[in-house]
Amino acid sequence: MEDQRNTLSVVKIGGGVIEDPEALKYFCKAFSQISGPKILVHGGGKSATALAEKLEVPTKMIEGRRCTPKETLEVITMTYAGSANKTIVSQLQADHCNALGLSGADGNSISAVKRNPKPIDYGFVGDQLKVNTSLIEMLLSHGICPVFCAITHDGNGQLLNTNADTIASEIAIAMTDKYRTHLWYCFEKTGVLVSETPLKVLPKLSASEMKILKDQEIIHSGMIPKLTNGFHALEKGVHKVGVGNEDMLANKGPFTLLKKN
Repeated sequence: MEDQRNTLSVVKIGGGVIEDPEALKYFCKAFSQISGPKILVHGGGKSATALAEKLEVPTKMIEGRRCTPKETLEVITMTYAGSANKTIVSQLQADHCNALGLSGADGNSISAVKRNPKPIDYGFVGDQLKVNTSLIEMLLSHGICPVFCAITHDGNGQLLNTNADTIASEIAIAMTDKYRTHLWYCFEKTGVLVSETPLKVLPKLSASEMKILKDQEIIHSGMIPKLTNGFHALEKGVHKVGVGNEDMLANKGPFTLLKKN
């Protein structure tokens, strides 16, 4: 049996759960009951898009990826680091999980480099993450659960929009020196689904199998970054990576476990 004190659970929550108050409440309860140290990472793309529409700020997507000019970055920061982050933190407190909401700029926890504008200019988007493991370890040692939004910084005063799946993966990788890390991509579906009648959850999936399903267009859009980052995490020393809904956190329902080729 695994020593839960030395197992770190890094969970990324999907936007569909954040926007549904009842689903969020159910998720937070399940997350709070995870044994041992844990970290939560979230985005909030749907909420950001809704706020942008209210503020008449256009949303531009290229190949499913959000472009982040200055006006969009302001909306994203308000949503991710503001309403979404604090809503999650307050619900976790209600579930007796002592959570602390953070952006990458807070405590210099996660820095990044602005993405090269060539060949495609995505605006203020961060890549090449650097995780402040000593800060995270200190928080965990005091029983504090960090809750990271998908905002990093470049060390020169500039905030950067950063893919939440990537942040979760890089945190899990960075913490492997101190912990046996598990990475869970948690969203509204029960895992990677294949087109059978009824829909079937794949219990296990390798990177080569993912490529076949991608070529067949069985998996696409938002699932691809999760799986790509998940397989990257496995290759870099993360012990376990799963994709599914909140029941996965208690090992109660079906989910997809990623495996090495």
